[in-house]
Amino acid sequence: MNKTVNINLAGIFFHIDEDAYLKLQRYLEAIKRSFTDSQGRSEIIADIEARIAELFNERVQNDKQVIGIKQVDDVIAIMGQPEDYIVDDEIFEDEPQPVKTKKTASNKKLFRDSDSAYVAGVSSGLAHYFGIDAIWIRLAWILLIFGLGTGVLLYILLWILVPEAKTTAEKIMMTGEPVNISNIEKKIKDGFENVTETVGKAAKNVTDSVTNAAKNVDLKKQSNNIKSSSQTFFDALSNLIMFFVKLFAKFIGILLIFVGAATLIALIIGLLSVGVVDIIHIPGLDMVEIANTGNTPIWLVSIFTFFAVGIPFFFLFYLGLKILVTNLKSIGNFAKFTLLGLWLISVIALVVIGVRQASEHAYDESFNKKVELPVTANDTLTVKMVSSDSFHSSFNRNNGFKIKHNEAGEKVIYSTDINIRVKSTSEDTAKLIIEKHADGSDYDIALQRAKNIVYTYEFENNTLYLNDHLITHVKNKFSDQEVYVYLYLPENAVVYFSQSTKSFLSYYRNSNNLVSRELTNHYIKINAEASECLDCPEEDDFEIEVHTPKLKINDDGIEITTDGNEIKIDDEGVKATSETVRVNINSDGIEIDSDEDN
Repeated sequence: MNKTVNINLAGIFFHIDEDAYLKLQRYLEAIKRSFTDSQGRSEIIADIEARIAELFNERVQNDKQVIGIKQVDDVIAIMGQPEDYIVDDEIFEDEPQPVKTKKTASNKKLFRDSDSAYVAGVSSGLAHYFGIDAIWIRLAWILLIFGLGTGVLLYILLWILVPEAKTTAEKIMMTGEPVNISNIEKKIKDGFENVTETVGKAAKNVTDSVTNAAKNVDLKKQSNNIKSSSQTFFDALSNLIMFFVKLFAKFIGILLIFVGAATLIALIIGLLSVGVVDIIHIPGLDMVEIANTGNTPIWLVSIFTFFAVGIPFFFLFYLGLKILVTNLKSIGNFAKFTLLGLWLISVIALVVIGVRQASEHAYDESFNKKVELPVTANDTLTVKMVSSDSFHSSFNRNNGFKIKHNEAGEKVIYSTDINIRVKSTSEDTAKLIIEKHADGSDYDIALQRAKNIVYTYEFENNTLYLNDHLITHVKNKFSDQEVYVYLYLPENAVVYFSQSTKSFLSYYRNSNNLVSRELTNHYIKINAEASECLDCPEEDDFEIEVHTPKLKINDDGIEITTDGNEIKIDDEGVKATSETVRVNINSDGIEIDSDEDN
């Protein structure tokens, strides 16, 4: 077992195998020796170390992974051996021989080139990426700005999203060249040559200026003016935009942290609590168990739901932290892919559970029971709803269910989903049809669940006592059990529905249902396709009288008067009169009389 060494390479900490460390150390020493007499030696070495650290970082899955010989060999293969790039300085200065590298868009990265920038370096960066002159990109921006008007917004968007090429490695990647020792050395030497030339010209200009104006110039004031003028308009605009962008990003980060943390806490308290309660079988989850027709354990559903919902909100929380804390360590690719796998498994599992749950309600079947009632034409039938002493409660009438215990102490599903429909029949006697409905994953299961519904009634002295509830064993689960009571009465029979039946009747009357809720507590005569209320009060007539200076409404009709015009509507017709025209509309036709015609 080899020892591991902790190293700091370009400000980044790595765990490296001892043998790999010795090889990397020899490699870096060889590079330093090869640049002993080179201009900008320290900058070259620093950029090479930064590039090596970047390559190591790409190959490390997490902070605890140890770099071995293989990773070091891979990096050396990319960077190249030092002896491959030893070039005589005089030859380099007099006859530069650039390394020919095939530049393609595939190995380039898009950066903003601030060295050649007029505004933010977007145009020059795009020019490097597409391999064209920057002047064409700038002309395209002008056309977009003055043509479609979208150029400014697009430029600002690229300004914000595209990073600036700051390091030597980034500037090399921007041009599509490989980031190796040769190109890093060449880039830095080119930079030194440019700086030397620029400084030489500047020194000459400054010398001439000082010679001509030394006596009349306030050096301190001139220095301040030069310093002030160095901040261009676009630099100030860039700083202002970036300030508001960063401020908005911080706000978004805080919002993401709050939303993510609140959701995760709610999920932990809610779903995991339900799962624990289900595992230890604490009373109170009977309703959930009975509604769970797919028979999937509640604790398992809670876990899958926690991962399916919680993992995306965890990443929102983590993203908020990354926005606020720029140097926040990554959780590592292993953790990311593990969470992604858990999320995918949970989502797929919930879909399967949902499909399984829905399939238990895919089919609806009914079981009918037909009974003859000794009610003939001209008889009067009274219908009442009754409840059982065993199941009496304050359970409101709805389509839900409750858990009750029968006389034997067994758990049963209790529901008040009872519906009464009244129809006429041409037969001599009345009949009662009890239609029980239930759902299931197939017709056989649905039919069996419908048969297992217990619903009773009694008939005594021309009074029909209907139970206001149904029951079924808990093993049948809640499968949308309901009962329809169809009462067929012969023509001319009279029926009286007590107040207790009101919520079980339909709201409206039609040919398929002759009695509605509004007819409770009344005697109703059944006809062939309609019903007639025998004791309902007649609708009272009402009168409306309005008397205003311009409007009158009474038994005689309607009269409207305004600005010399008059309209009167009564039994005789409509009369309209103005200063010049008179219109009379009645059963004889329309008569129009004008003063101009006379």
